[in-house]
Amino acid sequence: MKRPDRNARPLSPHLTIYRPQINSVTSIFHRITGVGLVPGAALVVWWLLAASTGDEYFEFANRVMLSWPGRLVLVGSLWALCYHLCTGIRHLFWDTGAGYAIPEINLSGWVVVASSLILTALVLAAAVL
Repeated sequence: MKRPDRNARPLSPHLTIYRPQINSVTSIFHRITGVGLVPGAALVVWWLLAASTGDEYFEFANRVMLSWPGRLVLVGSLWALCYHLCTGIRHLFWDTGAGYAIPEINLSGWVVVASSLILTALVLAAAVL
């Protein structure tokens, strides 16, 4: 039996061939933010456990939370939560069978991005006030 010529077979498309689209980017970030919520949640749980442990340990945990790396993780986790919430609502909307036309998919992708940034800003503003 003759072996097939591997050079004659067409190559399957790869990520380097496709131009990123808003739908694929939002889908990838939905998964990333789902996993990315874990460090922020762990930090908040640690902070709450420290509050129940004692004053000295809570002061240490509070300093960690209020340091610039702690705040960066918290703000990043807040954005991830807002983004994940918005994409979850988008998926619930799709579950009704609506919004599958290409222009609607593109529009809802940009609405998700803008909404997540606005929600994050609103929560941060409310926390500061």
